[in-house]
Parts: sequence; C-alpha cells; structure tokens
Amino acid sequence: MKTNYVLIDYENVQPDAMTVLNEEHFKVIVFVGANQAKVSFDVASALQQMGERAEYVRISGNGSNALDFHIAFYIGQLAARESDAYFHIVSKDTGFDPLVQHLKTRKILACRSKDVTEIPIVKAANSKTPSDRLAVVIADLQRRGSAKPRTVKTLGSTINSIFQKQLSEPDLNGLLATLEQKGVIVTTGTKVSYSLPT
Repeated sequence: MKTNYVLIDYENVQPDAMTVLNEEHFKVIVFVGANQAKVSFDVASALQQMGERAEYVRISGNGSNALDFHIAFYIGQLAARESDAYFHIVSKDTGFDPLVQHLKTRKILACRSKDVTEIPIVKAANSKTPSDRLAVVIADLQRRGSAKPRTVKTLGSTINSIFQKQLSEPDLNGLLATLEQKGVIVTTGTKVSYSLPT
C-alpha cells in the first residue's frame, strides 16, 4: 500500500482521534506554531506510539500563513522523493485548497480534510454499512473531478483501492449495481459515465 502522509495544521486543528492513524501506511507530521506552548497529552501519546512514523515540526517565525508555507514546503520535498505517496492536509483553512488543486494537476495525490476522521482512507476503513460505503465512493468520485475512471473495470479497481482491497467480490459488485440503480453511473458496454450529485 502506498504511503499516506498526514500533515496536521495544529494551529488550526487539534484532533482527538489520532489513534486511527496508527497503521503502517501512515506517516504523520504535526506542524506546531511558534507561539504554541504545548500539544495535548492524547496527541503526544498517539504520536509516540507511532515511533519513527510520526514527528513534530515547530515552525520558526510568526506571520500570516507561516505554518501553511511550511506544510507546502514539506509536501514539495516529500513529493519529490515519493511521487506515488498520498498527501493529506488536516486543516479547516480553505487556503490550502488551491495548493491541493495544483498538486492534482501535477498528478500528485492530495486532499484537505477538516479532521483526521474525515481523511478519505480513514473514512473508508470505518464505513461498515452499504450506505456508508456508497457515500465514501461518491465523495471520492466527486473529489476526482475530471480524473474519474472511464471503464467499469477501472472503476471497480478504484473502489476496491478506496477500501484497501478489503471488499469481497459480491460487496464490490453490489456497490457498482447500487451506483447504477441510483443513476450515479451509466454503463455502456465496458465504458462508464457519471451523473454525480452536487
């Protein structure tokens, strides 16, 4: 499984559910503001359990968007080394959205989530019911913009990847059938087109 870097804007978000990131495919970097004196015990404890897969970066200097520029720099550095990694920015700051869009145009996988529990791969892992899974798939397809799969086979592989290849064949086929029944996808032979809800 590809590496998922989680870059947390700790000035903006102080997540509670950090233990959901204690998986081998996650690497976590918490960016702490120059004037922030401490992090919560829960965050420190969760990061300590992750060992070398987690680190803090205390930014130097103050100023508007100082921490944001640090996150952008780290993503650039990491993407140059690991172009196939996925980058998750955890922040409520919508100012990251143009950066995420730019990364996507460069074929770098990235998204911004408001909390660690909203990270797509975490949300997918925690979705158990068919309606939860369907919502995760639709949200993923919406995020892809024009880069959605164009064949039924590729769409099936994409959905299976969202769920870390843990779906059974009947579950996967059920999701595809439900997407078609709800009019979200239209299949013509091996091709697929979309009518995603807004």
